[in-house]
Amino acid sequence: MERRLKEEGIRYYRPHQKQQDFHRSTLRNRWVFGGNRTGKTVSGGAEAVWYATGNHPHKKIKTPNRGWVVSLTNEVQRDVAQREVLRWLPKNMIADVQMRKGTKDSLETGIIDFIQLTNGSLIGFKSCDQGRAKFQGTSQHWIWFDEEPPEDVYSECKMRVLDTVGDMWGTMTPLQGLTWVYDVIYMNEPQDKEVKYWLIQWADNPHLSREAIAQLESTMSDEEREARQYGKFVAMSGLVYKEFVEDIHVIDPFDVPRSWYDNISIDPGLDAPLSAHFYAVDGDNNIYVIEEHYQSGQSVEWHAEQLHAIANRLGWPKRNGVLDALIDSAANQRTLAAERTVTELFYEHDVLADTGVEKDIWTGLQRVKQYLKLRDNPQVDVWPRGKPKLFIFRNCVQMIREIKSYRWKPDEDKPIKKNDHAMDDLKYYIMSRPDIVLGGPVEQNAMSHTKQLKQEHLPYALRDNDTDDYDWHDL
Repeated sequence: MERRLKEEGIRYYRPHQKQQDFHRSTLRNRWVFGGNRTGKTVSGGAEAVWYATGNHPHKKIKTPNRGWVVSLTNEVQRDVAQREVLRWLPKNMIADVQMRKGTKDSLETGIIDFIQLTNGSLIGFKSCDQGRAKFQGTSQHWIWFDEEPPEDVYSECKMRVLDTVGDMWGTMTPLQGLTWVYDVIYMNEPQDKEVKYWLIQWADNPHLSREAIAQLESTMSDEEREARQYGKFVAMSGLVYKEFVEDIHVIDPFDVPRSWYDNISIDPGLDAPLSAHFYAVDGDNNIYVIEEHYQSGQSVEWHAEQLHAIANRLGWPKRNGVLDALIDSAANQRTLAAERTVTELFYEHDVLADTGVEKDIWTGLQRVKQYLKLRDNPQVDVWPRGKPKLFIFRNCVQMIREIKSYRWKPDEDKPIKKNDHAMDDLKYYIMSRPDIVLGGPVEQNAMSHTKQLKQEHLPYALRDNDTDDYDWHDL
């Protein structure tokens, strides 16, 4: 068995759920953010071998093809990415190896330039410290970044896969702070539909025991744990909602029972975006943000039409054809250029907007934090230690984008007033809900609403899966 693992290791690769999701994706620019021992580098190396050999279990990959494995330095290449490729690559498919340093009879200790396979494919190895110029020239069919490359190297590599319509993927621990990867990949500011990322945590790796995770946790500060355990970007101490964890709070849409429908919350805007979200509440007072309307530069009449269209599609309740909603009290203000207020204009188009929302900033922020926070459960000693009270449907892309970038003003106790329209309507709605008490025992029925939903609608970590090392029914 040991010999088989060395000779054809890829046959024995068994990806965990997050790795499977990454491998199955057909998008052309995929990234895995994870810490030590989460399996991120393993998934990157296995993907490279599948592409080069043409034996991908989920895609048709033409061979021969050319690809690059990009590391930060020659030494990191040898110790990490190169080792991972050699681990999975079938030895009988290696036709030739060219070395930059060392000899062919000791591949693991040398630095490889490229590997030629028996099917004609080439696996080239590059290091970022060579500089951008070394990445110019030949087209490639695929590129794997092991850890975060400089932006100029990334940009040059994008050009290398342009004419082949090739694929890129990256596997990294986000230790460098809010770099270009945060803007271009995590926040996806260019709104590239081919970009997707996964956050892999220790709890996702079934090969890590509870004891091993607890031991790793005990050696790290909270900020270091954000990156190394959860795969989140460090230097994010300025985030308002640090409690937000995309893998937990963002869920796939499902058919919400109409009895859960609660209210619509609006943050008005004409030149600035108007943000409106539809909110539902289950029997355990868990909140779901299920639908989104977010648009700038349109009239109140147009916005009202869009809200009614969404409501009709959802079967949202109306009173004699009128929608109820919450709205910022600023909508009652009348300007010199306007004969009617925004509230009055909405009412003319059958949206009755209640302006009696609580607008105290600090109270509102703390209340949202309460709903985002994972409720403690002393019976569970690994992450996540509980469940939140707020879930956001994946189709509410603007709310997700804003919550990931909502930051405090430097040296002030209030957020930066920018890109916060969805954050405001969320705050108005949460302030209309009852306060919740955290820190006490977990409710006995905390999972009862989950039983009403199909398990696949929940974040993976919250699903009922008897094969997991821990049972979420204990929460």
